[in-house]
Order: sequence, then C-alpha cells, then structure tokens
Amino acid sequence: MDEMNPGRKAPPDKKPPNLFVRFLAFLVTLALMIGAVALVVNYDKLNFDSLKRWFTYRNLERSESGQSESFVFEGGESSQFAVLDHELLVCSGKDVRLYSGSEQVSLDQAVSIQNPVVDTVGNAALVYDAGGQSLFVYRDRAEVFSLSLEDGQQLLAASMNSQGWLVVVSQESGYKGIVTVYDNTFSPQIQLHLSSRFVMDAVLSPDSKSLALLTLGLNDNAFESRVDFYQLNRTEEETEPDWTCPVGGDVILAMRWDNSGIWALGETSLSILSTDGTVTGSCNYGDLYLKGFSLDGDGTAVLLLGKFRAGTSAELWVVNADGETQALLSIEEQVLSLSAAGRYVALLTADRLDIYNQDLEVYSTLEGTQGAQTVLQQSDGSAMLIDSTTARLYVP
Repeated sequence: MDEMNPGRKAPPDKKPPNLFVRFLAFLVTLALMIGAVALVVNYDKLNFDSLKRWFTYRNLERSESGQSESFVFEGGESSQFAVLDHELLVCSGKDVRLYSGSEQVSLDQAVSIQNPVVDTVGNAALVYDAGGQSLFVYRDRAEVFSLSLEDGQQLLAASMNSQGWLVVVSQESGYKGIVTVYDNTFSPQIQLHLSSRFVMDAVLSPDSKSLALLTLGLNDNAFESRVDFYQLNRTEEETEPDWTCPVGGDVILAMRWDNSGIWALGETSLSILSTDGTVTGSCNYGDLYLKGFSLDGDGTAVLLLGKFRAGTSAELWVVNADGETQALLSIEEQVLSLSAAGRYVALLTADRLDIYNQDLEVYSTLEGTQGAQTVLQQSDGSAMLIDSTTARLYVP
C-alpha cells in the first residue's frame, strides 16, 4: 500500500506514557481531593478571622498588647453601647454618636430618650426608647428611618432581622399589643391589633416570612408565657396565631430567631422552638441563678450562672441548639461584663480580658484592661473595651 502512495509517510510510533509523570499527576490530584474534603469537613473549625482582622485594622495604630489608643466619648450612667461597622455607637439619652477608633465623630444626632435600648444587626443599628415613643435606625453613618408614636402610645419592644426587616411592638388604650412589621425599605407590611394576651416581645424569621411573638396571659388562673407564631401572608383581621407554644411561668428576658429556631431565654430555663411549634431543645438551670447571658453567638447561647446572686463563684455555660451544654467553665472571679459574637465569647474581669471559642478554649488573653467596665465582642475576634469616659479596640 505504501508503494502506491510513495509520498505518504508512516505515522510515528507512539511513545509509551511516562509512568513517573502519570504517578505525579495522580498524587497531585489525590492531594487536592483530600484537601477539598478536609476543608469541607473542618470548615467550622478553621479560623480565617486573623486574616480578616489584618485587612480590617492594618492601618490602625496599636500597642504591643493589641490595644488601640483610647478615645474619649460623651455619655452618662444610662448610656447604652454597641459596635457598628467596627465603630462605637453611644446612646446617652440626649444624643446618639458614632465614634471611630481615632476619636472622630462620624454621627452626632440629638435625641430625647429616657430608657435607651441599642442593638445592631449586620450593618444597621436600632435605637429606641423602651416605654417611650421614639425609634431610630442607622446605617452607613446616617439615620435611615425614624418613628415617633402619638400621645397615648408606648414602645414596648423592637428588633430587626438579618435582611433588614423591622418589627415594632407598641401599646395603646384598648389593645394589649400592636405589632407592626416593616420591610427593608421601612414600608409597613402588616399591623396586628391584639386584645387577648399582652405582647412582650417579637422577632422576625431570617427569611422575613414569619413572626414570633412572646405573649403573656392567664392559664388556669396563673400567668403563662407563650410563643405565638404568625405567617405574614395574612390579612390584618386574621389575628389568631398559626400555632402557640407555652414556655411555662418563667419570665422570658430575651428572644432570638436564627437558622436553629426560636430561642426564648428565661430566668430559670432556655427553650429552643422549631417553626412548627415544637420544643427542639431546652436547658434548665437547676438551682443556679442567671447572672448574665448573650444570645449573639453562632448557634449557641452563653449563660453566666451562680449559686448565689452575688459573689464571685459562677459557671459559664455554652448551650447549643439542642439545649445541651457543650462547654462549661468554673469561674472564681468577679465578672464585670460578658459578651458573645460569632464564634467568640468575651469575659471581662477586674484586670483581665479572656476571649474564648465556643468550646470555652482560650483564644486570646489581655492582661491589664485599664479599668474597663464593659466589653463588646465582635464576630471577627476583636473586642471593644469601655470604661466610664473612654473606649479602645483590642485586636488579638
């Protein structure tokens, strides 16, 4: 055949594959696969926050201990604090101010608030007068929404979810609670006028489709706390809840709704409820007194409990969404302040700040807190230390 096509060359013989190269490629592929699996399996254990802090605070001047220079703020005994976008928000009752770490005031607004309540969710801050008539929302160093109730009306509670939706609980003559839900543009979506039970608190679901109310009423001649669940795709005339879940005669101090469920923290126990009204987890404090708490951890509650209301002896509990105590730490010092955020728990004593992970393993310790009385933990691991007139940032 080749004789009939003298110009055609025979194809070159194929070289046998290089076994070393193939083996090396196999090892690289295997290593990448193992690394990817390890990353997925251990994602929650990995900590990239030090890298985040480096980018966030790389231009902030700090001492060898990690503390920034103190800055002076104006406040008073009733001042309430929060950290918003790594800056300190101070509500003194006469004004709301936002301080950067270099003592610059990026927000200064005069207000008249008797009992200030301050909370932050993401990049927004909520400030309202409990028992009063004024409410404000701040974002990007500016007021983005305000509410002023009419005479005869009172603000009882308010909260925001991670999508920026707002729920406000108020009271006026003729009703035991009025609940108003606003979307993230602060347009009213629904208002419920309730007459059968007192409404004490309210939280919105993470997807902004449902509402949980903490209500108080009589059951067999005894007061009972209850969580009532409402889907928001209803008319304002439909005031009956979709389901109810009693949480006993306990005084509920705080509520939160995250992906784990609805957390209702009381003086003697903690309950976690699912969206169908069942109790998925509960934690009873036994004979211990609740001395402090935070519901701001990722999927956990942090409780400071003691055998006596006063004194230095206490226990620090981290409770997960199943109601189980996943970590416990005995403490024999006076705790000045407790704060949690993300995967961190901060405990401030007279001369030391300890930051733990959610297993209560020490993440960072600061000796010598310069008289700090309050700590505000941030989800990146940094913390704001506050005394009566000054504040400073601590970056591990």
